Amino acid sequence: MSVVAIDGPSGVGKSSTAKEVARRLGFAYLDTGAMYRAMAWLALSRGVTDPVDVLEQVRGADLEISTDPDDFAVSVDGIDVAEEIRSAEVSENVQTVSAVPDARTELIERQREIIAAASPGIVVEGRDITTVVAPDAEVRILMTARDDVRVARRAKEVHGSADAEAVAATASLVTGRDAKDSATTSFLTAAEGVYTLDTSDLDFEQVVGTVLDLVKDAE
Repeated sequence: MSVVAIDGPSGVGKSSTAKEVARRLGFAYLDTGAMYRAMAWLALSRGVTDPVDVLEQVRGADLEISTDPDDFAVSVDGIDVAEEIRSAEVSENVQTVSAVPDARTELIERQREIIAAASPGIVVEGRDITTVVAPDAEVRILMTARDDVRVARRAKEVHGSADAEAVAATASLVTGRDAKDSATTSFLTAAEGVYTLDTSDLDFEQVVGTVLDLVKDAE
């Protein structure tokens, strides 16, 4: 089995790239961030903020996530939350879960179980995949991009436009979340043996092609 691990901050194109690479290789796809978002959604819906309660919630939740790159789905206790977890409120509160070390450990174990069960391979994306979740992955990549590029991309994704108003509305969300997440995970600097892929001046096909070339070289 082959594992392709992709890390990086918001707006670098991790999800779209990982999905397309998985499609072309016939691999499974795992969005680990969606797992944290799903647990954050549950915490918000229950009004849970205390770390002990958050951990208990994560341990007791029935979290299901699809690994089909063409059919993304995530549910919590049988409730479809694929749309809800993309809300601004969830984005702003992901740290309710990700900042609790034992909760992270629980989710990382689930992620490793999903990776181990995948065949013939899997593309996994998130913020600590190359260093914590799958440090032995055959291909490890840190995707980066300039801040202005990342904010513009996310603005277009969230607001449908990258005009000045949309960029201003998105900037704090992107950089603020990165700042919070960098306190618990290392995803801004590549670890030893991790390939840095700067997507600032590359189009989508060039990014996908680079990842596919790295996979081919690792075979």
